[in-house]
Amino acid sequence: MTTVDQRGHQLAKMLETIRLGAIAGAAGGLAEIAWVTLYAGATGGSPSILARGVTTAAGASALFPADAVTLGVAVHMTIAVTLGVALAFTWRAMTARRAQAMNPFAFMALALAAVWAINFFIVLPIVSPAFVSLVPYSVSLVSKLLFGLAAAGVFRLMVSPALKPARI
Repeated sequence: MTTVDQRGHQLAKMLETIRLGAIAGAAGGLAEIAWVTLYAGATGGSPSILARGVTTAAGASALFPADAVTLGVAVHMTIAVTLGVALAFTWRAMTARRAQAMNPFAFMALALAAVWAINFFIVLPIVSPAFVSLVPYSVSLVSKLLFGLAAAGVFRLMVSPALKPARI
C-alpha cells in the first residue's frame, strides 16, 4: 500500500469512528432525555427544569434566555455526541490491541459510570453546584447507564459482528 493509500485508509477509518461515535452519542443522549422525562412524569416534576439547568451549567443562559429549555437540550445533545465520539475512539484503540472480542456493554457501563462520578463529584460541584441537586444521584446514575446501554447497542450493531443477535 502506498503512503497515499495508507493516509486515505486512515482518514476513512477516522471518519467511520466519528460517525459511529456521533450515532452512539445521539442514541445515548436521547436515552437520557427519555429517562429524565419518564422520571419527571412519574414524580410530578418537569424535565424542563433539568434542561434549564444544563443551559445554566454550560454558562449559556444569557445567549437565549427565552429559549433556555431548547438551548439546554441542544447543549445536552452536543455534549452527548462529543462523548460518543470520544468513546468510539477509545473503543477502537482498546479493541485494536486485543485479540479477543470485548463486550461493548461492559465497556460502556464502566466508562459511563466513570463519567458520571467525575461529573457529579468533581466537575459539577465546581461549575454548577445547583445542578447536582436537580435529581437524586441514583436517577442521574441510571441516566448515564442508560446512555451507555444505548451507545453499546449502537456499537454492537455497527462494530461487533460477533456480538450481533442471530437471525431465526
